[in-house]
Amino acid sequence: MAYPMTMTRRAALAGLTALAAPALIRPRAAFAGTGQAFIQPRLNEGRIEGGRRVFDLTVAPGLHEFRPGIATETIGINATFLGPILSARAGDALRMNVANHIGEPMTLHWHGLHLPAAADGGPHQEIAPGAVWSPEFDLMQKAGTFWFHGHQHEKTGAHVWAGMAGVLRVTDDEEAALPLPRTYGEDDFTLVLQDRRFDADGQMPYTMNMHDRMAGMQGDVLLVNGQTGPVLEVDTPLIRLRILNGANGTFYGLHFADNRTFHQIASDGGLLAEPVPMQGAILSPGERAEFLVDVSDGAAVMLRAETFGAEVAMMGTSGTRDVMEIRPRGVRPTPTLPDRLAEIPPPPDATGEDRRFDLAMTGMGMMGDFTINGRRFDHSRIDFAVPLGTTETWIWTNTTPMLHPMHIHDVQFRILSRNGIPPSAQEAGLKDTVLIRPQETVALRLSFSDYADPVLPYMYHCHILEHEDAGMMGQFTVV
Repeated sequence: MAYPMTMTRRAALAGLTALAAPALIRPRAAFAGTGQAFIQPRLNEGRIEGGRRVFDLTVAPGLHEFRPGIATETIGINATFLGPILSARAGDALRMNVANHIGEPMTLHWHGLHLPAAADGGPHQEIAPGAVWSPEFDLMQKAGTFWFHGHQHEKTGAHVWAGMAGVLRVTDDEEAALPLPRTYGEDDFTLVLQDRRFDADGQMPYTMNMHDRMAGMQGDVLLVNGQTGPVLEVDTPLIRLRILNGANGTFYGLHFADNRTFHQIASDGGLLAEPVPMQGAILSPGERAEFLVDVSDGAAVMLRAETFGAEVAMMGTSGTRDVMEIRPRGVRPTPTLPDRLAEIPPPPDATGEDRRFDLAMTGMGMMGDFTINGRRFDHSRIDFAVPLGTTETWIWTNTTPMLHPMHIHDVQFRILSRNGIPPSAQEAGLKDTVLIRPQETVALRLSFSDYADPVLPYMYHCHILEHEDAGMMGQFTVV
């Protein structure tokens, strides 16, 4: 949840869960930022073959230097860690050739895309070691920042922790007509935010303790595209930051060290109706947002993140960390922002069922399990079927003392209300992941069109990956 510029960062975080304990400051890693020049993943436009835009993605073990001279074992997609930024236009016919070279079964899920269940990349689209999976589908999205990541059941957390993730950047005519920064690497930058913890040998083993299982894996080293503390030098007065929270279990309260105002222009599924001014924005695991930052004054500024986990109400925050320094090269005229961005119609009227989802914990305290409607995930059980062509209302109630960012496959939804209150401007657009706080009820409106499959399901789950792997997930078909 982003919070408006009239609210302080501390007040917003306190209001997030009504903190019940003083902040717990966890020790930071033994190495700080490198001060290296900011690097974003290579832009990959694929190739056109038979009228389709084709992307070749090889998932393989890698060795990545998070610290100079120390090689860390990782998984990368066409790289040593993470993957490329795929670039495509709305309406493109796509084929994704995904080659599995990691020596064990895996999947690759296209997070946020509306596509057939057989192409979704969830647990039912397993890729065997040495095999190539080649789903074909049309890109039916508005312009926005989407992503792809591992989704093998009970291995999602481990695969993403190792680096199995990348970004998909979608363009369309509506966004292209706006006076916005969009030149890749000059005024338009993609930041994949993650955190990791390293052992004495510089490795980042996926070894969970009970706290990790209950609150999600969190690290004490903040990474930006696999870098620590990079420096971004820019020559333009207005820059666009496309930010993905690609962490396993960490929430980021983003702000600038000088508390300058910036503007959010897009959420998960694309542009908002108008730029929303703010001094801070909270991104849950799986969420994306796009921000415009005015650097026309020529002053260097540090982007920072207040970090916390699902258990913030009990444990407090992990402290504030430097993300990236932005250094403008010279003073420029102050830019003018567009007044309007996109036409966002009201949420459609419901034509189908109201469904209720209760998020709960069983057992005692940190030894409990997470459930949805009293059940853990069962790969062989379809929880319900949605009739094709209907628009439904899904109502989520969180009875646990933890935060849960809930992600729904196949559709971009609209938030109707939080505890009966309409969403704020930055949450009023298209979303695929929504943060649900303890004791909060959130109502969503979802339309199911185009694709039906009586056998293969879509998933809904908490995007704290350790919660997902532990069973806080369900599945539905569209019929």
